Amino acid sequence: MDRIITADTVITMDPHRPRAQAIAVSGERIVAVGTLEECRAALPQAEVEDSGAACLLPGFIDSHSHPVLSGMATMPPAYWVAPWFCPTWDDVLAVFRRAIAETDAAAPLSFFGFDGLLQQHEEPTAAVLDEIFGDRLVLVFGNSGHTSYVTSAVIRALGWDRNPPADPVGGFFGRTPDGALDGRATEVPAAMALAEPVLSAIAGAARPLQGAVEYYVLMSSAGITSTSELTYKTPLKTAYETLATLPSSPLRITLYHMSTETDCGAPFTSHVPPTMLRKQGIKLWADGSPWVGNVAMSAPYLDTPATRAAGISPGVTGERPMNYTRSQLDALLDAHAAEGWQMAFHVNGDIGLDIVLDAFARALDTHGLSGTDHRWRVEHIGGARHDQFSRMAALGVVASMGPFQFHYWGNLLDGQMFDSAVGAPWQRFRDAFDAGVHPSFHNDGSVSPPTPLLNIQTAVTRRTSSGTVRGPEQATTLDEALRAQTINGAHALGCDADAGSIEAGKLADLVALAADPYTVAPEEIGAIAVLGTWLGGERIDLDAFAAASGQVDDASLAAVRGLGVPGCCHHVAAVAAPAAAS
Repeated sequence: MDRIITADTVITMDPHRPRAQAIAVSGERIVAVGTLEECRAALPQAEVEDSGAACLLPGFIDSHSHPVLSGMATMPPAYWVAPWFCPTWDDVLAVFRRAIAETDAAAPLSFFGFDGLLQQHEEPTAAVLDEIFGDRLVLVFGNSGHTSYVTSAVIRALGWDRNPPADPVGGFFGRTPDGALDGRATEVPAAMALAEPVLSAIAGAARPLQGAVEYYVLMSSAGITSTSELTYKTPLKTAYETLATLPSSPLRITLYHMSTETDCGAPFTSHVPPTMLRKQGIKLWADGSPWVGNVAMSAPYLDTPATRAAGISPGVTGERPMNYTRSQLDALLDAHAAEGWQMAFHVNGDIGLDIVLDAFARALDTHGLSGTDHRWRVEHIGGARHDQFSRMAALGVVASMGPFQFHYWGNLLDGQMFDSAVGAPWQRFRDAFDAGVHPSFHNDGSVSPPTPLLNIQTAVTRRTSSGTVRGPEQATTLDEALRAQTINGAHALGCDADAGSIEAGKLADLVALAADPYTVAPEEIGAIAVLGTWLGGERIDLDAFAAASGQVDDASLAAVRGLGVPGCCHHVAAVAAPAAAS
């Protein structure tokens, strides 16, 4: 149905017409943007729909997320114990007690979000968890996605109490002095192997998609209309197709296939329109997580009470945390560059980024892609140096950045984890914009909850969660931060012809806000209420979407069972990982 959508003001993110009053929509697409009179002239018979919003913007775009897996990891029957809900270990213990009280004594339990740095507690061993849960299958997954912790009952279920396995390539198990497993595992090959009994038991008993539906609702409620799955594997296809075809489905999804999957380079076909579900690239990993202490950095981790409480070893990590040798990295890029996929590389440390950019430069030159609009990506890059951004720009590499890293961990990064010269400018937004690398913003769900307005606030103010300003020279303008969460996000996902700004010819994806971000104090942007979203000109009804999900035939989603694990930008599959660099 043709319609004209109005608001007190429309921020278009189109530099040729940055403000408007109305948007004329026919079908799914915008046909005119301007005054109400101009839009009526374009669509004379259209109904006028007052959005009731102080401000309409292009729907927010989260360029790096894991919606299905995040929902399955954090939503019931799992428990989310991340620091934003459970700031201290005592708060985590309170959720443990609640879970024990409200579940059958024989039921397995899964918790996601432990963070030793923010919750200031050492990693829980099986002995610690046994005192709480007794002889019960229990999994606690680290918020970074790099670690898992289980009870002795899980170790026995695997048969590893009698015959503990060797460490897998790319990961390792915690051990007692006699070599027995102590219930801890680090890096995904080990963490997922230890978690398998609990995940299988829970996934087999639960409705596979209910958590994913709830996470879609959470993202949409934050104003997001387009996002990505950066740990896609083929068994997830049915889940994403099902969610895309439900009434009032709120998210457009761009897929990046994990490089650890044998079919990662295969073409993608679907009965779902590509505007709702499409495969764009391949996801690779360089190093690990700052919060576990395994990023490839030239600056040393400090020896402080905070790092000691989290079990992070002091000193320079160098290349040790690299998940690929340089030859393995080159081989992966050579295998897929000619297929036309966009490469997206997880990397946090500056040494890791040097290695990735070296490999990109060689592969782009080798495959005739230098100077083309390839948009190969680097993800997170929290510890990047100033000089690396100009090199990214010269190579045509785009940056997907995480303001959440600075917001939640900034006080620890600056002086507790690293020297201030490294920690204060963590997430160098100013350097990224000045270099012209089209930075986009993400929340890496479920490492942090979806909060695009808080991302914008953080980039503009450089305030951490405590309100402390750190690295103010890396602040952005409000226009830049809005671009990072809209048109630059679309650029990163390769969908900027359809999304990211309010312009004629593009899909009518919108977010309604209760206030114009330019009229509130910068430190209050994150508190602006989201009133709703539109997808293709249709106002999203989240109640209808959630209700329709209850009619999904779970039997058709059997492939999804067993995949209820944290995506968190790492190898979700329990497959052989690439060897670590020496």
